[in-house]
Amino acid sequence: MAALGSLLTMTTLSACGSAHTGHSGGREGRPGARATHPRPVTTTAAPDPTRIPDVGDRLQRAIPADTGQVLTVYGNGNDSPDSTAVLFTKNGNTWERAASWPAHNGKLGWTTDHHLGDKRSPVGVFTLTAAGGVLDDPGTALPYSQDESYEAPRDWDESHWHDFDYVIAIDYNRVPGTPPDDAEQPEGEDKGGGIWLHLDHGSGTSACVSLSKEAMEYLLRTLDPDRHPVVLMGDRADLKG
Repeated sequence: MAALGSLLTMTTLSACGSAHTGHSGGREGRPGARATHPRPVTTTAAPDPTRIPDVGDRLQRAIPADTGQVLTVYGNGNDSPDSTAVLFTKNGNTWERAASWPAHNGKLGWTTDHHLGDKRSPVGVFTLTAAGGVLDDPGTALPYSQDESYEAPRDWDESHWHDFDYVIAIDYNRVPGTPPDDAEQPEGEDKGGGIWLHLDHGSGTSACVSLSKEAMEYLLRTLDPDRHPVVLMGDRADLKG
């Protein structure tokens, strides 16, 4: 369990429209009719399709220029374990929503300064360069290491036993491209590590992001190393900041 670091861990997925209602000011109807007061007009700016929705400039700029796939994990709140993951794919200069799923993050929410054992997921943009798990490769283009050593310890609660059937390493404090269970932590052990995308067990994690088995299979079969996929993750306020 210690080898996994702060294991057991892609916030916001909504689109905005625009509306224009009401009448112009002045008299209406037949001559002599009483003047009416114009109704206020509420206009909401249409979303910019060249940006990931509800993400501020700082994190938008952190997305590598050659990235064509972004898994955005929108956390419900700074202290919430609940989130929504949305996969965006780039078509020309436009980001298009490909799929979305319910997800969980750290039990105590999110942090911009993650440390070992804080039970919070780190906010930021991280590359996705390797995968693995207990089960056989489902057909991913990512480097995949299948091994029974990924199996969760049987002294954990039974709800966690299949957490690591499939995993995708989040490149936080790890060497990109190495197998997910590689123990090297370039920033030191105190900064935590072993943060993965993995199967959901119905509640918050130690720092990872968890999704359904179907979602993990979809991601494994869809993420393309040639498109330099990343996960952009955090609570809604930090993502917009």
